[in-house]
Amino acid sequence: MDHINQQILQELTRNGRISNLDLAERVGLSPSACLRRVQELERRGVISGYRAVLDRTRLGIGFVAYATVGLNTHTKASQEAFERAMARAPEVVECHNITGSVEYLLRIEVADLPAYKAFHTDVMGILPQVNAITTFVVMGSPKDARG
Repeated sequence: MDHINQQILQELTRNGRISNLDLAERVGLSPSACLRRVQELERRGVISGYRAVLDRTRLGIGFVAYATVGLNTHTKASQEAFERAMARAPEVVECHNITGSVEYLLRIEVADLPAYKAFHTDVMGILPQVNAITTFVVMGSPKDARG
């Protein structure tokens, strides 16, 4: 991974819809050389896709929270069942299996506090493998580099 490839990745992270001509100009390459590098990064799996960055508030998402979830049994079956349930839940936009005193960290995005309460009670609260849920409400995000 040389300096130019790093620059290409940085530019594409900022704007995945940048034209190849503009990208080439920003990184100091000819358009054909730039395109070859981007295609090689895609072929190697360094670039695995492109995403749209959404304005969550315009989509009606006004409540974001992180929740830690502890399971009551530490078996593979319990983890798989929990992960399947989270994969089906549209409110869960991220689910991470983590180390520490709990098993999972979730990013949950819903319309408002009543919608979160319904998710907490009616989705996570009914899962037999869930032992503990701790919620951290996001009050602001001064830096959020996710795509």
